[in-house]
Amino acid sequence: MHEARPDPEERAALGRAARGRVPRKAHAEFEPPADRADPVEVLEGQSADRVPELVPIRYGRMLQSPFSFYRGAAALMAADLGTQPSTGIEAQLCGDAHLLNFGLFASPERHLVFDLNDFDETLPGPWEWDVKRLAVSLAVAGRENAFPAKRRRRVVRTAVQSYREAMRGFAGMRNLDVWYAHTDVERLRVLFAGRLDKRGRRRLSHALETARTRDHLQAFEKLTAVVDGTRRITSDPPLIVPLEELLADVGRAELEGRLRLLVERYGHTLAADRRHLLDQFRMVDAARKVVGVGSVGTRCWVVLMLGRDEDDPLLLQAKEAGPSVLAPYVHTSAYGNEGQRVVCGQRLMQAASDIFLGWERVTGIDGRQRDFYVRQLHDWKGSARPETMSPGQLQLFGELCGAALARAHARSGDRIAIASYLGGGDVFDRALAEFAEAYADRNEQDFRALAEAVHRGRVEARLA
Repeated sequence: MHEARPDPEERAALGRAARGRVPRKAHAEFEPPADRADPVEVLEGQSADRVPELVPIRYGRMLQSPFSFYRGAAALMAADLGTQPSTGIEAQLCGDAHLLNFGLFASPERHLVFDLNDFDETLPGPWEWDVKRLAVSLAVAGRENAFPAKRRRRVVRTAVQSYREAMRGFAGMRNLDVWYAHTDVERLRVLFAGRLDKRGRRRLSHALETARTRDHLQAFEKLTAVVDGTRRITSDPPLIVPLEELLADVGRAELEGRLRLLVERYGHTLAADRRHLLDQFRMVDAARKVVGVGSVGTRCWVVLMLGRDEDDPLLLQAKEAGPSVLAPYVHTSAYGNEGQRVVCGQRLMQAASDIFLGWERVTGIDGRQRDFYVRQLHDWKGSARPETMSPGQLQLFGELCGAALARAHARSGDRIAIASYLGGGDVFDRALAEFAEAYADRNEQDFRALAEAVHRGRVEARLA
């Protein structure tokens, strides 16, 4: 028998009580501690266990703009949020809920859905941390597009209002209804039907159709070629480097063997039917791949699998999973394997996850054990391009992100307590609009600090 759980009234009371600890207006404030760590030192600490020759690419990508820097600086913001008072109400966090970590992808039922899609940093923690990460990303993107401060604040307020109103809706729903909630293509069309002009509707349709074309077959054609009668991953150093270019014969054979073992053993973390499907494919090639901004330098492998014949491909991505940037500031992970942490957090937060999503721990040729999570490289994909958005379009996109984040938190946290804390007014919305501008200032200062470190030769940066 399970212990009796608090009833809805008691849970709502918990949310109201949290206002006494942290008034909603208090979220507007951001004052870094006097002993705040040097931002470059934090980034260097992250880079210490990464592939050395790839670390300069990470810094080069971060220095493209303050928004690019923000994408790679989740560890800095986690440290800053860890010094702030929290509501004490927890949910499963994405840990890096900036606007480019929301997008379109395929559900197992082959529906195009909109949701969070990056969980490298996921851990349980204060729900408001994710909301703040999203809010600041909108403010930073707005600055990059030269939007006036008043418009940026409106964009942020609307996104936070969307989160708040969605959470209040979820608070009144049954558990199963919350679990089954999702945003698919038709829901998107309904949401935006009366809010986009003709050009906007045309762009939305194009984005949806483009997402459907970005699948494993497109990736297969783009990333592979037939060499001497055998299908191989195409070299594009340093971004994609096949095994044969990384190591000499003996080392290459050993690494290939360990990757084969990773794929074989990771299959045991899948449901039986999906493991049966995976077993119908064989590994034929692998390559190291550079991904993202903040993840550059972590070990990431693209594995080419073939099924019935050479026209039946499966591309898997095995990505190294280290400790979450949130780990120093929240409870210890319930999982001993960092890949399992990522996978279980993703399954908890996403309405629908990749059928090949799993994890494994392997020993590298350097003798060190590392955790990985594995998924398909592409299974339909649509990402935002904030640099092309008008203020109204960014506002609509932020609204969509806010609602998706609320659904993810409602699945894992106490949706009634969170909704009660937020209330029906816009106090929290306005507070986060102020916070977002204050933290965007800090982000720009940290961006300049990294640029200065490169200028002085403290760290190396290059583009690739």
